[in-house]
Amino acid sequence: MRLTCTINGEPREVDGLWEGESLLYVLRERLALPGSKNACEQGECGSCSVYLDGVLVCSCLVAAGQAEGREVVTVEGLAPSEDELHPVQTAFVEAGAVQCGFCTPGLIVATHDLLARVPNPTDAEIREALAGNLCRCTGYEKILDAVRLAAAS
Repeated sequence: MRLTCTINGEPREVDGLWEGESLLYVLRERLALPGSKNACEQGECGSCSVYLDGVLVCSCLVAAGQAEGREVVTVEGLAPSEDELHPVQTAFVEAGAVQCGFCTPGLIVATHDLLARVPNPTDAEIREALAGNLCRCTGYEKILDAVRLAAAS
């Protein structure tokens, strides 16, 4: 099977896929985009969150074939250039919200999605938007600080 889609603004084509491959597997293993993490493979942790046609999805639950002809944006695609971070990414670094880093890409994409919809979210809105993302290292306070910082920038 062949997959043709746009990933992070670039047309991409991948040959030799089997029907059961997840979009997450294709991104990480076939396209060398390791930002999205493989943690639960059940859509429970949010570590693999990406945009699919502008909608936040868990890429571990999306069959690669479902991305045919569509646009995918990963955490790597949020940054304006290779030398510059997106303001959400910068806020996570500055707030100390990056611990082991496993949950961070999904949290950053979810935060990006939240701030696109709600530029100045309340704490309740932040908690609701990030409810699908699990972090096993923190008490979430620094993550909340990062979202608040990103919203203020």
